[in-house]
Amino acid sequence: MSAAPAGSTEALYARLSELESVAVAFSGGVDSSVLLHAAHTTLRERAAAVVADSPSLPRSELEGARAFARELGARLAVLRPDELADPRYRANGADRCYHCKSALFRVALPWALANGFAVVAVGEITDDLLDDRPGSRAASEAGVVAPLREAGLSKADVRRYAREAGLAVADKPASACLASRLPRGRAVSAERLARVERAEERLRELGLRALRVRDHGAWARVEVGADELDHAAERRASIGRALAGCGFDAFELAAYVPPAERSRARA
Repeated sequence: MSAAPAGSTEALYARLSELESVAVAFSGGVDSSVLLHAAHTTLRERAAAVVADSPSLPRSELEGARAFARELGARLAVLRPDELADPRYRANGADRCYHCKSALFRVALPWALANGFAVVAVGEITDDLLDDRPGSRAASEAGVVAPLREAGLSKADVRRYAREAGLAVADKPASACLASRLPRGRAVSAERLARVERAEERLRELGLRALRVRDHGAWARVEVGADELDHAAERRASIGRALAGCGFDAFELAAYVPPAERSRARA
C-alpha cells in the first residue's frame, strides 16, 4: 500500500495515528484549529486541546477557542503560563517567542503527561520554515511535535482542509499574539498588551478584519489587509478618534504583509 502524498489529509491522519494520543497547543487560529479537528477526528477522546490564557491572548480569541472546542466536542484545558514573570520575555528581544513558547510548554507538558497524553503538538506548517521562528526552537527542545508540518501541509493545504471540513475558521485572517504588536526592544507589559487589544477591538467595530495595531508609544502604526486600505483611509477620522481613546496621539496606515511573504521577498 503506497504512502499518502505529502500535504494530504491522509498524510495528516496517518501521522496523528502514529502518535496514539496528543494534546494540541490550541490558539483558535486556522492552523491549530485544523490540527485539533484532525486529531479529534483520528483519535477521538485520545486528543485534547490546551489553550494558554495569558495577557498576550485577546479575550475574543480565548472565547473563540472555547467555542470551537465545545462545538467539536473536544476536551479543552485552559492553562496559565506566566511568561510576564520572565524578564527575558518582557525585554522583547529577538528571542521573545522562544521564552513565550517555553513558558507554555512548561505548563502544557506536565498537564499532558498527568492526563494520559503522549505528546504535545503545535500547529506549525511548512510555510513557517520560511520565517525565523524562535518558538519552533523551543518546541523542538521540549520534544513537542508538529504534525501539520511533518505531513507536508502548507497554508493553502490547511485552508483547503478547513473549507472541506466546513470549519468556521476557514477564512479567518492570520493572527498573532498581542506582544507581536510591540516593536522589538519595547518592553512587554500587561498594560501595553491590554491597550493594543482595546485599540484593535475598537477598529474592528469600524469593519476592519486583517488588522494589527503596532504600539510605538505616543503613535500607532495601523496595518490592514491590502484590500482594506481604501476602506481604512475613508475612515481615518474615526480611526483617529478610536485610537485617541486608547492613548495614541497619532497614527499611520499601512498594508499588512504576512511574515511568509516578507521572507519570500527577501529571498
